[in-house]
Amino acid sequence: MTRTDRSADIRTRPRRTVLISGASIAGPALAFWLNRYGYAVTVVEKAAALRSGGYPVDVRGTALEVVRRMGIWPRLRDAHVDTRRFTFLDSDGGTVASISPHAVAGSAAGRDLEVRRGDLTDALYTAVRDDVEFLFDDSIDSVDQPGHGVDVTFRGGGRRTFDMVVGADGLHSRTRELLFGPEERFHRYLGYCFAGFTLPNTLGLSHEVMMWNTPGRAAALYAVGDSDEVHAFLNFAHPQPPSGAFREPGAQPDLFASVFADAGWEVPGMIASLRGADDLFADVVSQIRMPRWSSGRLALVGDAAYAPSFLTGQGSSLALVGAYMLAGSLARRDAAAGFAAYERDTREFVTLNQDQIGEGEAALFPTTSEALERRNDMLRRLSAMPSVTSRPAHSALTLPDFAPNG
Repeated sequence: MTRTDRSADIRTRPRRTVLISGASIAGPALAFWLNRYGYAVTVVEKAAALRSGGYPVDVRGTALEVVRRMGIWPRLRDAHVDTRRFTFLDSDGGTVASISPHAVAGSAAGRDLEVRRGDLTDALYTAVRDDVEFLFDDSIDSVDQPGHGVDVTFRGGGRRTFDMVVGADGLHSRTRELLFGPEERFHRYLGYCFAGFTLPNTLGLSHEVMMWNTPGRAAALYAVGDSDEVHAFLNFAHPQPPSGAFREPGAQPDLFASVFADAGWEVPGMIASLRGADDLFADVVSQIRMPRWSSGRLALVGDAAYAPSFLTGQGSSLALVGAYMLAGSLARRDAAAGFAAYERDTREFVTLNQDQIGEGEAALFPTTSEALERRNDMLRRLSAMPSVTSRPAHSALTLPDFAPNG
């Protein structure tokens, strides 16, 4: 066969089909790269539409190169939140220290990005919506691998067969459950519970975070720009996950009200707002740790495979990098070889980032009076000197160049 014949054969060969479950960050990013490498991609998302707004997320280190290669860096740069001050408060609401947010996050001013989660998901969706099939308000109900592909039954009743299926459906992944079993097998509880919601910006905060702490408890208000709303955040230490509270939404306000019953500063008003919040999201702080991320023709990416927890600040970045590495690993390989290459070349980077935090070791949320005082002393020293950025885990992977088919 001549070179011309081989090129013609590649062009006429049926495109391999992939179903991706989840349209948040990892899913659309993976769809973008797989489409570039010649796959016919379908994304199914259980929500009726993309979620807008949301808490700010970081894009930093290796993930910055991913968004540059996707061509969405300028749009994200324009959406950059630019938080300028992080103020820590004592139990009475007095200032302990006010420092650069970069000193807390380990990020680089002028280089790393902080954007609303909705701005990131919209940028990813816009980059791929014209080339990829999206199925909103639906989800995977069951999967079967008879040998020739993956037979998928959807919650809405449809049935289709794909060459591969990838779960990018988050920490509580339905795809992972179908493939590997109950979440409890891979769930690593880190000793904290949290709640996030929005409330009116009655303090007139702008481009800043204010965090109140007592041992084992934290409350924060996060002002994204000059909005008339702020993101509220409550966090408390608990040796074991509270049984039942996070399976029953109605029980969550009572749980947080009980834990923060005697709290000062703005916390009583936060608790009152929590009870009426229509965007309340509460959960335990945890990671997903798995010995493998694929089985047969099915694989996982992002939080579904290796959620690092918000304590690392790397969830979105790992999703972007993981999607790039998975798609590139499949560019010229079949499912088995591609999934194996993805794990081989990505796992060390994932582990380095997950290992930034251990159980009960969150530096910003001390659980004892002694640990809180040590943290406050550290913050006072940081406020008196320029911030020093430490990025070994964030930037530990150098992106390979994957050549598209053809």
